[in-house]
Amino acid sequence: MPDPDTVVTQELPIAATQTGFFGLYPAGDFRLIDGKCTDCGTIPSARWYFEHETIAVPAGGLAMAGYARRIATFDDVRAWHAGRSDDARPEYPPLVWVAAPQLVRHARLRADGASLDLAGTVLPIERVAKIPLNRSYYDASSTRFFASRPLAARGCLNANGRFVVRTLWPEDFHLRDVPPFRALPADFAPALALRQLMREEPNGGARSPFAAFTLWQKTSTVTDWRGRAVLAFIVNGGQGDDDEAHAGHFAIVTGRIADDGAIGDWLVNNFYTLDAESEKGIIAAPVPLDNYLADLNSGQAYYRPSYLLVAVLSRERATALVQAALGRVYNQFYRHQLVYYHPTTNCTSISVDTLRALGFDVPARGPTSRLLAWVGFPYFAAKERSVDKAKLAFDYLTVDQTRLMPAAAIEAIFGGLLSLSSGTATTESADRSLGQMLAQDLDALAFLRIPQIPSSRAWGDAPAVNAREYRARMPRDRSKVQIVPVPVRPFPARLRDDDLQPSSPHPSERAALAWGIVLLVGIPGLIAKAWKYLRASR
Repeated sequence: MPDPDTVVTQELPIAATQTGFFGLYPAGDFRLIDGKCTDCGTIPSARWYFEHETIAVPAGGLAMAGYARRIATFDDVRAWHAGRSDDARPEYPPLVWVAAPQLVRHARLRADGASLDLAGTVLPIERVAKIPLNRSYYDASSTRFFASRPLAARGCLNANGRFVVRTLWPEDFHLRDVPPFRALPADFAPALALRQLMREEPNGGARSPFAAFTLWQKTSTVTDWRGRAVLAFIVNGGQGDDDEAHAGHFAIVTGRIADDGAIGDWLVNNFYTLDAESEKGIIAAPVPLDNYLADLNSGQAYYRPSYLLVAVLSRERATALVQAALGRVYNQFYRHQLVYYHPTTNCTSISVDTLRALGFDVPARGPTSRLLAWVGFPYFAAKERSVDKAKLAFDYLTVDQTRLMPAAAIEAIFGGLLSLSSGTATTESADRSLGQMLAQDLDALAFLRIPQIPSSRAWGDAPAVNAREYRARMPRDRSKVQIVPVPVRPFPARLRDDDLQPSSPHPSERAALAWGIVLLVGIPGLIAKAWKYLRASR
């Protein structure tokens, strides 16, 4: 029996590629590097963002997602999909942001928070430093939360033999058994039923236990989900102390359920703006679910509750198709063929546009109000004393809500999946479309609610589903609006390819032009007519 106070040797944490998966792909198929590598196939513009970060790239000889030049991003996805054969080799992501090179599993945090217990062996730890711009961090309440459960941890051993923890992940957040069935209200549309699930607990479940339910299942489906491929959709709720984040965040998740039910290895395809430095250190990339949610600085679960809609599949082809397509999107995103613009090219729209390009017809919900956008344009410009801000408001009001609001997107996806499962969906797409794959392979739909990790951060809530709800959460006194200013991150000119196609103009450009003509021609004309009338009347 080992001494319970024996300090662990440096061999105990293992490399992040030594066990498990990155989504569908065995972790052993990757090698760990940083973005300064010169012998990997990942494009230079992608590597530039990760010069000081640990990333995993596919080992030599494996097919990696590519991209086409001189073409818009989703036209590229559609053309690639049309020419892709059913027996195509797996296309690995251009990189996975693993953040830390080592990991431990099945650990317990001691009550003092100073070490991990690994079956009686002690691993001293310290926590990665808080990013200066980050306004909250791990505290004593976090230690109490983690000390009560089994954990996986990502980090690295330092020169003093301490394991510098970057991620602590609760291993009891799992799908070891098929979750209990939760009947949906018969008198609710699917979108409203899912909304009710996200909102049934106080603070959207931020302070509630982890929960998992089966929402739909084929009668012929086996009762053991272990090893099954999944295509999942995650929505993070609204933050409690950031008035730019009441709508939450959206991402597509791929992977398979581990033999022990673990879900931390699933791959989250996270899109954030590349042209500003996140106050939490977030960089757009495919990232393991445990790190996406529980990184001590960037983990979404430190800021708000989260919700996963999980499609359990009989085959992995749909999951592999989506992940390969997202690899192409990332390449176009890193090289700036696809440029982040919050109203129309954001985490939700990029994800939904990818699904639609592959042939899963996510039902549209329509814009918030085109009429208000057009009529209100001069009012917004006058109120904000800025035409640019008026254009931004116009684009927010005219974009389809399923491309803007994460909650609207996941509700629409849920309705679309239920339609496919019941055979009522109609599609003119070829049999190889994502929609047809899901209709044929979908075995079950599960809902997971992941609580917020206690810390010094204020409690979050369920995400706002539309503009009206978003505005209702904003302080009436504009001086009390909480926004975190962040520094810009200019894209180097040396990395900008010469084949990039110009982006389509934003819808607001037409509004600005139309109102400009009115102001320059129409109003002076009315004044001239009024002057003539007054002179004639004299």
